[in-house]
Amino acid sequence: MTARGAVLGVDVGGTGIKARLTADDGRLLDEQRVPTPRDDPAAGALAVVVAELAVHARSVARQHGAGLDAVGLVVPGVVDEAAGRSVLSVNLGWQDVPVRQRVAAALRATGTDVPLAFGHDVRAGALAEVRAGGLDHGAVAFVPVGTGLASALVVDGRVVSGDGWAGEIGQVRIVHGPHAGLRVEEVASAGAVARRSGVPTAHAAMLRVRADDLVARRAWDDCVDVLADALAWLTATAGCHTLVIGGGLAQAGPLLLDPLTAALGDRLAGVRVPAVVGARHGDTAGAIGAALLAQELLDRDLPSHRRQDDDRPHRDDGPTAVSA
Repeated sequence: MTARGAVLGVDVGGTGIKARLTADDGRLLDEQRVPTPRDDPAAGALAVVVAELAVHARSVARQHGAGLDAVGLVVPGVVDEAAGRSVLSVNLGWQDVPVRQRVAAALRATGTDVPLAFGHDVRAGALAEVRAGGLDHGAVAFVPVGTGLASALVVDGRVVSGDGWAGEIGQVRIVHGPHAGLRVEEVASAGAVARRSGVPTAHAAMLRVRADDLVARRAWDDCVDVLADALAWLTATAGCHTLVIGGGLAQAGPLLLDPLTAALGDRLAGVRVPAVVGARHGDTAGAIGAALLAQELLDRDLPSHRRQDDDRPHRDDGPTAVSA
């Protein structure tokens, strides 16, 4: 049996997949980024990609004298963590897909037969941010602004699951104003800003905003306004003292966070205005959280699992969840 070694955290986004291999002492051993398969309603192509990432991670782990102990996989949308299913993921075209089962089968097919933890990308990202310290009291919201938009509420250090339905603020329909009929994330997300700016990426939109491009500036300002509306209601309802903004759009730093803070102040007259901060882990929070889920699965259920290269029988689909 190889030495206790590494876990692989895999964060599936609407556009890309981030994978981080970490040693049990927290050292980053490897990082990979690959496109998310398109037109994959059954998650079959995704399962192959994750298995390939795991094979590569196992090879890297062995170069460091360790084994690949477990894989943590997190996906967007409405997720039933206990059943290992994607209930609904608008951006990936999934509806009631047994993602964990598909990926576990692909791992077995490549001989990378390790325990597989499964969870929700935003709740896993919130877990990573909380574990970084300073956010384990009161109510905190983690809000990654990426291809889509969702949030996770953390209360006294515990991430609220809501039976898988909590935090889907991006799916709320706007019923008044110039964006009536659209969902929140169709205006307030990195994907929306890029699309409405006529450029391929949110980073390109950000550059155009800084160059005073009127189209990009309008898309950016609309994003801030609609995002502030959603976060003001979230803050007023949950009493959040801090909003942690992550995802690709948060890489813009003050260009996003400063006007968002001002817009929240305008909307929360008489209500405590939360601190608005960038995620400590940037856009890797989900992958780091996925690795934490993998490690928690090992810590909780180690006697019934074998490590890679060990001959003891094990389960490959034990459920894991991040919930209150």
